[in-house]
Amino acid sequence: MQEDLIEKLIEQFRSLPGVGYKTAQRYAFSIIEGKTERAKRFANAILEAKEKIGFCKVCGNFTDKEVCSICATRDRKIICVVTEPKDILSMEKVKTYNGVYHVLFGTISPLEHRGPNDIKIRELLNRVQEDNVQEVIMATNPDVEGDATAMYIAKLLKPLGVKVTRLAQGVSMGSDLEYADEVTLSKALEDRKQL
Repeated sequence: MQEDLIEKLIEQFRSLPGVGYKTAQRYAFSIIEGKTERAKRFANAILEAKEKIGFCKVCGNFTDKEVCSICATRDRKIICVVTEPKDILSMEKVKTYNGVYHVLFGTISPLEHRGPNDIKIRELLNRVQEDNVQEVIMATNPDVEGDATAMYIAKLLKPLGVKVTRLAQGVSMGSDLEYADEVTLSKALEDRKQL
């Protein structure tokens, strides 16, 4: 019975992205061998985050409020477009960007049957017009889908007279923003180019 409970806990940790069996086993033993209060705090933090964290109604960032702190306090004349909410955390490491974000919740990908109407492009266009946006920075991943999405959005925005830029080299092709370091992202943001 004890072994079944341990395996059940290990399997729960294994269900997390990037966690293999050995790591899951270490996590499980750490919980079992640790104090009960620590396990309760850990479990409560997971439940509280799951229950209270949602998406900002303006940009799509993770937040426990209706509008995230970035949208509430930053310059709305510049929008940085990212693929997923976790990309905002990566971009925020730079600490020099003072604009707002827009999460697409995916990219255009014909192979996955995801077109322009399946991601938040229409909402971006509405924000650009309502907030009199001066620049849109395309920070989608530098891969085929990210580039195609950036070019598609640029074509829609150019007739509106909005400057559209793309993160410069520094973020390598085929990589995810989530894994880029602060220096690389800072340089890419600094050297962005107009599309």
